[in-house]
Amino acid sequence: MKAIGYTQSLPITNPDSLIDIELEQPKASGFDLLVRINSIAVNPVDYKIRQNVAPENNEYKVLGWDAVGEVAAVGELVTHFKLGDKVFYAGDLNRQGGNAEFQLVDERIVGNKPKSLSDAEAAALPLTAITAWELLFERLAIKQQQPGSKVKSKDIILITGAAGGVGSILVQLASALTGATVIGTASRESSAQWVKKLGADYVIDHSKPLVEQIEQLNIGQVTHVASLTHTDSYLDSYVEMLAPMGKIALIDDPQSLDISKLKLKSISLHWEFMFTRSMFKAADMIEQHNILNKVSDLIDQGYIKTTVGKNLGTINAENLRAAHQELESGQSIGKIVLEGF
Repeated sequence: MKAIGYTQSLPITNPDSLIDIELEQPKASGFDLLVRINSIAVNPVDYKIRQNVAPENNEYKVLGWDAVGEVAAVGELVTHFKLGDKVFYAGDLNRQGGNAEFQLVDERIVGNKPKSLSDAEAAALPLTAITAWELLFERLAIKQQQPGSKVKSKDIILITGAAGGVGSILVQLASALTGATVIGTASRESSAQWVKKLGADYVIDHSKPLVEQIEQLNIGQVTHVASLTHTDSYLDSYVEMLAPMGKIALIDDPQSLDISKLKLKSISLHWEFMFTRSMFKAADMIEQHNILNKVSDLIDQGYIKTTVGKNLGTINAENLRAAHQELESGQSIGKIVLEGF
């Protein structure tokens, strides 16, 4: 089968950083589905692993943790899917990724593809949707409402880096499924318009002091922070703006955080990593199957929409290198997708 992989960690400008290869098609057993890949999306985790994880024994490593495809074979323990089902999922960091014609994935972290979306539109969603859902409802424990409910709560959530992949779906989930007032941050006019369009009540500029901008809104103290980028740079601002007993949830990788600053206000800190359930075969691994199906229903009911920012065409090494390069620049809006081989 066709695939795109690498044998050594190289700068993305090097043609060998990602190359077109041929691999043997895997076989499904146990809880695994064998999925014929139709479309993929690219995430920061792809380039972070490419930069930092060199394969052993000169073997090829295949990246890719967002995929849409069709079930081509099932393991003997599979109960939720059958041949021909259209599925979407983010996958498992411990296994080969979706930058290939076929991929094995545990059915417990797979959902039914939204019927109203194309394959490319659906590919933009799994990793960011699971991350956003777990961050919002499990880490920050914001109360979930019926979709479309207009009942406002006292919650005020700040989402930093709201125009990125996770932010783009988090803003929508917070707007559609909670009563919280949603403040998104964006530093460019184009990204600010994107965040507003997705449902944020307010948009502020994260390149300027946050506390002053929040105070000027005159809406009260922030109760929850979804810190999606540069958490170490913003921590002091978070502590200053948060109400007592406030909560911070982060997804990035700060070098260090002085959490003693959180003590006086009894602020709690939560890390969200959507691969935890699959990486450690958590007892509630099936929850990601459930989350994806809920997201699929919300899409088909019109409450949230895909977050595709750009389609770079065919799934091959050249186009994937371009996708990595754009993500590494930190300037992308929404998700980058590719489709077909």
